[in-house]
Amino acid sequence: MTRACPHLRLPPYEMRDMTNPTPNRLRAELPAELRAATLLLVPEVVLSPDGPVRDHAVVVADGTFLAVGPARQLEREYPHLSPVRLDGVVLMPGFVDAHHHLTQSFGSSLAFGEPSEIFRRVWVPLESALDEESAYLAAKLASLEALRGGFTTVVDAGTRAPIDVDAIASATRDAGIRCVLGLVCNDADAGPATGPQGVLANAEKHLARYEGDELVHPSLAVSIPEAATERTLRATARLAAEAGAIVQIHVNEHLAAVERSLLRHGLRPLEYLYRTGALGPQLLGAHATLLTPAELTLLHDTGTAISYNPVASAWKGNAVAPATTMAEMGIRFGLGTDGTRGDAFRLVDAAEFAQRLTYGLATGDSSCGAGWTWLEHATGAGADAVGLGARTGSITAGACADFLLVDVTGPEMRPSWDLTWELVRLANRDQITAVFVGGRMRLWRGWPTDWDGPALVEQAARTGRDIAMRAPITRVHPTSAEHRARQGSWPR
Repeated sequence: MTRACPHLRLPPYEMRDMTNPTPNRLRAELPAELRAATLLLVPEVVLSPDGPVRDHAVVVADGTFLAVGPARQLEREYPHLSPVRLDGVVLMPGFVDAHHHLTQSFGSSLAFGEPSEIFRRVWVPLESALDEESAYLAAKLASLEALRGGFTTVVDAGTRAPIDVDAIASATRDAGIRCVLGLVCNDADAGPATGPQGVLANAEKHLARYEGDELVHPSLAVSIPEAATERTLRATARLAAEAGAIVQIHVNEHLAAVERSLLRHGLRPLEYLYRTGALGPQLLGAHATLLTPAELTLLHDTGTAISYNPVASAWKGNAVAPATTMAEMGIRFGLGTDGTRGDAFRLVDAAEFAQRLTYGLATGDSSCGAGWTWLEHATGAGADAVGLGARTGSITAGACADFLLVDVTGPEMRPSWDLTWELVRLANRDQITAVFVGGRMRLWRGWPTDWDGPALVEQAARTGRDIAMRAPITRVHPTSAEHRARQGSWPR
């Protein structure tokens, strides 16, 4: 007979004093019901692959969803488990960040107000100044921000830091986030000591190194198409496809990149990748903001996936990827932050908003994806785009238990009329009560449960500033305060 369990009311976030949390204090605050190795969770709403459902429950055991179904049925089938009833809580899949640069976290606001292709002036110099210790710290800081923002998976596009990427793997693993870890395979300018053969040998070692890892999934990466030889573009596609992994390439992001490709190859970047045989289900193209109708057809016909990065378009782009068209055509895509800000709810809001401003208003499309499109591509469809569709992204039996507990008792979402739209437009990361990855609670009330998050933030603040100050970064614009001072001195 099922034992009665009192409904677990999660106090509003703003009522907690979390100005200086410690792991021990956080553990003390955790409800005992959520500490069990096997959990029978009965939230107010489960966000299923078919949409929000009530009176459902999940059983979490051994890192996976052992069962998902009607609450009464699961309570009968698992009488030895005490149901944890979560009033006012939505249990939903963790978000997937389909495009990130984890070792760029020390310089986030250095890119604000800057023109396109800042990687040449900001990111390459910044990452080049990192050693393994500071790269680990930067990646763990980015992972913490991502977890706080509701991401349970991040896709790292490969660092340019002169380090062993295992430092990044260790950082993400220690933080408790799932990571698709890219290894840069650029060889167009590689010296004779490395060359294409050395690059490809390292690629094979990288794919084998993390085989079977619980949280780290290997990936190959080429910064931009012209950064690798045709041989390497073809070979990385083959290696990734054979390993069930992905290749990440920034493609058709800026006008300058498209024009360089036209001058060098007589083809646009995506067309060039098609000619080399690099397109296919194993490719995750980052950004793809500048696409012709013919290129959209190439994406569809080859099964190539795209990372739609709306915040990056707003901050430094030339255009916005035609994501509503891609959704209609059945082109695979996920949503990515590009390392801009690790806030999943703001990302889905930006995804819908960018489509509405660039395409919806011009065509009178008031639905513009109807809300569910952006949630789906930020979770399950996003997981598919990054090669993890069989593992994560949905609340289904057998999937990895990567999920969020979201408090919806506040005034922003009460009364509730359309939960899907409300999650896209109204929800905030401060409503995320708990983050689970692989069945383990990683964050409670925004902070790690088993390591000292505030201490990491303080250490990163010191180290990050030192790194950025000595890196040969070139900015076009001054800081906001300096700009205001200069503006005030101009004649009117």
